[in-house]
Amino acid sequence: MTSGPIGLDLAEVSKANAPAAPSPIDEKDEKHLTIVDDSSQSASARKESVVDADGKEYPTLEEIGSLRRVCGSVPWAAYTIAFVELCERFSYYGTTIVFVNFIQNPLPDGSTTGSAGTDGQAGALGLGQRASTGLTTFNSMWAYFMPLVGAYMADQYWGRYKTIQISIFIAIFGHILLIISTIPPVLKHPNGAIACFSVGLIIFGIGTGGFKPNISPLIAEQYETKHPRQYIKVQKSGERTIVDPTMTISRIYMYFYMMINIGALIGQIGMVYAEKYVGFWLSFVLPTILFSFCPFIMFFMKKNYAMRPPTGSVLAKALKLWGFAMRGRWSINPFKTAKNMRADDFWESVKPSRLGPAKPVWMTFDDIWVDEVRRGLKACTVFLWYPIYWLAYNQMINNMVSQAATMELHGAPNDLINNIDPIALVIFIPVCDIFLYPFLERSGIRFTPLKRITWGFGLSSASMIAACVTQYYIYKLGGCGTHPSSKDCPPAPINVWVQTIPYLLIAFSEIFASITGLEYAFTKAPKNMRSVVTAVFLFMSAISYAIGEAFVSLSADPLLVWNYGIISVLAAIAGVGFWAAHHKLDKEEDKLNFIAESSFKGRRHSFGVSNA
Repeated sequence: MTSGPIGLDLAEVSKANAPAAPSPIDEKDEKHLTIVDDSSQSASARKESVVDADGKEYPTLEEIGSLRRVCGSVPWAAYTIAFVELCERFSYYGTTIVFVNFIQNPLPDGSTTGSAGTDGQAGALGLGQRASTGLTTFNSMWAYFMPLVGAYMADQYWGRYKTIQISIFIAIFGHILLIISTIPPVLKHPNGAIACFSVGLIIFGIGTGGFKPNISPLIAEQYETKHPRQYIKVQKSGERTIVDPTMTISRIYMYFYMMINIGALIGQIGMVYAEKYVGFWLSFVLPTILFSFCPFIMFFMKKNYAMRPPTGSVLAKALKLWGFAMRGRWSINPFKTAKNMRADDFWESVKPSRLGPAKPVWMTFDDIWVDEVRRGLKACTVFLWYPIYWLAYNQMINNMVSQAATMELHGAPNDLINNIDPIALVIFIPVCDIFLYPFLERSGIRFTPLKRITWGFGLSSASMIAACVTQYYIYKLGGCGTHPSSKDCPPAPINVWVQTIPYLLIAFSEIFASITGLEYAFTKAPKNMRSVVTAVFLFMSAISYAIGEAFVSLSADPLLVWNYGIISVLAAIAGVGFWAAHHKLDKEEDKLNFIAESSFKGRRHSFGVSNA
């Protein structure tokens, strides 16, 4: 067999690139496929190009291993989905940014809306820090737990489009309840206001959970369904290049993430000032108005969207397949069990072709679907490392905000400094896409997803080191020693903009780890389980919030140096462990991407397979 630059089986890649049914190429067009003979046959590689009826040329084995790869054009329908995501993130972050002040602080004297003007502190319910911390932590965990439910409903019953639309209306209803809790007549009765707010919070989280795991696969499918395989593109210079779907999907997710941060940035900054100068009702109304445009945008664009139908009970069948593969491999020794799960024949032994007449009656899928399930479960094991990454990331939205308050602000509100992160992302995502990634590709450096994630862990660790050093000097130079947060304590003589360093490092770590996680969930999941695998990735944030509770005792003076230092060490160890655990999987990157699409679609949709 001929192998490419990372040891993949180019014959297998060629099979995936060659047009085959089921595929976007109609059966009536397959008879028009022609072979273009580049030169003579080689013993090590087939030198033939396949051309479809539309004149699209697919690469030869030799070209797959030698030609430079480039991104394709992003379909315009994807931009409308990205705008919907922008509106949703504006509504989510614009609303949640004021939760702490709304719950924790009392109504300012003479105010009926919670506004406090230039010199005052906005507030409403006056329930204290413990209540605000409890409710905001619950909201974060709830919002990242519910994607598991939303993904299941999409993959099994409703499909992504319908699930998103239903979730938007649920979230809008939650928004309305939040607005009701902020109007002056309700604020006069704090018990009623907090009850209304809490119910709204739960419903709001259900809507968010249905939206998040489905919007990101939907945007990538706008390209993937039209261009599922590599093809040849001749550049103006005459250079023959390969348009790589995985690189294009990576680009789509980068700009998708940029839209997330544009929405979050505008929402957070705008609603902080709306709360301060008008009242909480405006901070909740404006996000709701913008979010209300989303279902109409998606309705009018529906005919332009590429959509995969729901497929029935695929998740249950995938878990049943894994359980079948585990027969005889369990051991009271967990290390032996783990070793057995990594055996070379773990998945090969349960392929229908290997079992023959002995296969169970529920095994209605083909061998390729077994490979897809293996690939999807590999992705889930990759995601198991993410809670440590998010633990470092979450310092940005809590402890580092408090850290800013102990330094010289020079007129900048301490809760606005962390907007350096989304600003940096908006700037550096295009820089990475236009300059960094193409430079690495031209230099022959394959900056694969698992390499990017490893770098993301390293940069998150470096960010925590920067925060740790900053905290050390706050304690050293401040007038109150190791208690700079004490009442009436003057700020430490350190300019708050020194926090630019950790925020920039976190931003770059997100480009490498967070964006790539979404990309990895899409490209590695079975096509009929993409929402579920994406939900598993999002669920890691909920686990991270739970782990973060163990660090609450360190999240106060005089232990904050230890807090940042320990998290930095954990992130570094996780990065090393991540690469040690998955560097062999990294060598399979292209081979995994080029697994041909299975004929098994689920009990509702299948090609050539009888479904139970």
